Amino acid sequence: MRSWVKVGLWLLAAVLVIGLAVALLGRGKGRKQGKDPDADAPVPVTVVAAGVQSVPVFVNALGTVNALNKVTVAPQIGGELLSIDFREGQEVKQGDLLARIDPRTAQASYDQAAASKRQNQAQLATARSNYARSNAPEYRQYVSKTDLDTQRNQVAQLESAVAANDAAMRQAQVQLQYTRVTAPISGIAGIRSVDVGNVLNAGTALVTLTQVHPIHVLFNLPERQLQGVREAQRAGPVMVGALDRGDAHALTADGRLDVVDNQISADSGTFRARAVFDNADNALWPGQFVNVRLRLRTIESALVVPVQAVMRGTDSEYVYVVQADDTVAMRTVKTGVEADGDRILVASGLKAGERVVTEGQFRLKPGSKVTALAPGDAGKPAPAPPAGKSAAPSAPAAAAKAPPAASAAR
Repeated sequence: MRSWVKVGLWLLAAVLVIGLAVALLGRGKGRKQGKDPDADAPVPVTVVAAGVQSVPVFVNALGTVNALNKVTVAPQIGGELLSIDFREGQEVKQGDLLARIDPRTAQASYDQAAASKRQNQAQLATARSNYARSNAPEYRQYVSKTDLDTQRNQVAQLESAVAANDAAMRQAQVQLQYTRVTAPISGIAGIRSVDVGNVLNAGTALVTLTQVHPIHVLFNLPERQLQGVREAQRAGPVMVGALDRGDAHALTADGRLDVVDNQISADSGTFRARAVFDNADNALWPGQFVNVRLRLRTIESALVVPVQAVMRGTDSEYVYVVQADDTVAMRTVKTGVEADGDRILVASGLKAGERVVTEGQFRLKPGSKVTALAPGDAGKPAPAPPAGKSAAPSAPAAAAKAPPAASAAR
């Protein structure tokens, strides 16, 4: 009896083990045969058609703004500074009064030279009268030749003295004019270096004037760009733009290429160039750093796509092209220059009108099914169904219902 009970227990245990194994095997098989409902779902991507446009060819550099002229104003004579006749930061014109130096010393020198001239002129008049009298025919026989020569020489000496007095007066007058310090150029006055009441020496700096209308921008370009720049110069004026450093596409000022340096630096392999800007609105300031964009030429009817559409592989560039059946194909392309900051020229591998993926490429592979969206539509929610109507079935549900319908049609 015990042996039968024991056999029954063993049989029950075996049945349970077999049932459990069958259940596990069936579950695993179901997992293998089951499909992920999202595996075949189209991938939403942003798509833009390749277009044709004129593409300007630019070269870019970092430039430094320099004043057209920069002058340090200093008095040419010494003396007490009586007044400063400008405001710091003021724009002054050439010839405007900037400061006044005490003129009394220069005025005294002028007056002294004038008095000496009058004295010598009086002596000259006497000497000329004496010589004319002694040289008259009626008196010549009574005057020795030596005395006559002496009187003639005295007239010449006094004439020279009067001429020296004239020169001294002109010099004193120039010194007197130097007591009025005027602007040698038109420009913006900086911060003054001295205050009223100081006794200055000749050459003491008062203020610096910088001319900013027009203004220069100096920049360096690589040696390989020299030929292109020279060809652009031969074709006509070369336009240069100064860009805001905060926004690489915001134009600050328009100018033109002024001069290209006559040598290439052996140390850096670059050459210097200078552009001139009217700067009517003072957008550029001396010492400022700006991004410089120089226009070399324009490529007509160029094929362009958004920059983000181009992917870079190990040895080539490629794009994903959306085909007629809403699948994508990988296409190798060759690119050129950037068109306007967000588009790039495609030299080969693509045709006008072909649709390229600009967002969502990292979820794709050749042959992937996609849902093409216009730029800006990727983040928008799907439209809600009308009131009183049920929502449209999802793609998997629609796919599940398709076979019976097809069978019924047959």
